[in-house]
Amino acid sequence: MIETLIPAISALAGTALGGIMSYLFQKRQFAHETEKLKLANKTEFMAEETVKHFLSHKSFTDRSFEVIKKHLGGFDDDELRKILVRAGAIRDFREDGSEWWRLLSRMDEFISNKIEKKAKSS
Repeated sequence: MIETLIPAISALAGTALGGIMSYLFQKRQFAHETEKLKLANKTEFMAEETVKHFLSHKSFTDRSFEVIKKHLGGFDDDELRKILVRAGAIRDFREDGSEWWRLLSRMDEFISNKIEKKAKSS
């Protein structure tokens, strides 16, 4: 009985060890590939982070496209709009036709500020 159990346990242990090692290698390779992609596209990743920083400012929920464009040079208008969308921003046009952007995550804050301003003006 033991003579048949030892090879079975050895095979099971070898398979488990091989599976664990394969998982660890794959996890490391995935992290390495992700890092390579980030480095290859570093400009876009940093531009998204910068946009999030500007649109997360505690005093301003909105930023004009012109202000964002001024601070993020090197992108044409369409590229910059794509970066804004990837960062989670939405566009709004004011009555004067100017283009403004805000993070979708700050929409509740924008609405509550708008309600407060209406209440003060009434």
